[in-house]
Amino acid sequence: MKKELGILILLIGLCVVVAAINPNFLLAINLQNLARQIGAFGIFSIGLGLVIITGGIELSVGSMMALLGVLMSMMLTEWKLGVIIAVLACAGIAMFLSFIHGLLITRVNMQPFIVTLCGLLFYRGLARFITKDETKGFGTVGGLDFLRFLANGNLFGIPMPFVLLIVISIVTWIVLHRSVYGRYLFATGRNPEAARYAGINTRWVITIAYVISGALTAISGIIFAFYTNSVSPANHGNAYELYGIAAAVLGGCSLRGGEGSVVGIIIGAALLQVLRNLVNLLGIPSSLDFAVMGAVILLGVMADQVLSERRNRRQTVLIRESARAGMRAPKCIRHGSFRRPRVRTAFGSGRLISEVD
Repeated sequence: MKKELGILILLIGLCVVVAAINPNFLLAINLQNLARQIGAFGIFSIGLGLVIITGGIELSVGSMMALLGVLMSMMLTEWKLGVIIAVLACAGIAMFLSFIHGLLITRVNMQPFIVTLCGLLFYRGLARFITKDETKGFGTVGGLDFLRFLANGNLFGIPMPFVLLIVISIVTWIVLHRSVYGRYLFATGRNPEAARYAGINTRWVITIAYVISGALTAISGIIFAFYTNSVSPANHGNAYELYGIAAAVLGGCSLRGGEGSVVGIIIGAALLQVLRNLVNLLGIPSSLDFAVMGAVILLGVMADQVLSERRNRRQTVLIRESARAGMRAPKCIRHGSFRRPRVRTAFGSGRLISEVD
């Protein structure tokens, strides 16, 4: 809660500063475009946040969007498949590829960085190969009004990507913070060995997190494809994974795993888009987007490191104070019994808690 409150205050302060520098920030058209970008980037950022909570990383998001975008265009314009079939096929491909990532990480014990980095290179190269490096679009194909509405339409003045983000956020919040799987996810990210000894199938917990990330990437990929109405396999989705990672880190997800929240990820995504909007309003070259993003990730990781060290020092002090005060021995020692102490394990606040009886 402290992290979420801090980043929310930072977001509000940044909005006030941007509005003071350039009043055009408060124009309805600018706020709508900003909300549309927050929705499109926030959806796949939630999936990346789930992966980061497990202690992993996902670097192939942007390349996967490029591959899904060109496949969607080819399915609709060249292969003449139905809209529903094309959408389901793209979602299925994304989930299958993410499932392969999860298997390689959990079954073959490969590093998530290596697996997803290879995916980044492979999917981008495959997208360029199957299109012969040509830009793909959707032309005048009929029956795509609903998908165009999802990408560019408004519901009661609210952009549809932002509406989708709210719906997905509610569902993901329930899964992450109010379900057994969510507690298993936090426990796995905090201490995989302890979670495994507690009876959690950590392999499937991690794999499912990657599959969910793939599904959310497919949704964002479809939105971006119809938002731009064309897909360049060489540039589409370039470095989008960095925006997602930055949003998750800013939102309180620790790269060590075991920490994070859906609300924080959304606030982090909003903060990044406000920063990008500030760059545009001030007429700063868009090439500085990457510089801003790098600085944001660096500051987020530094803040996480400082807070983690402070927390560790505080816990060390508490342990020393408890040792000085004298802790009661377990019952088996106090009563002279040599029975093996029982260990009760439970989950609370996303952490693995053990109690010795």
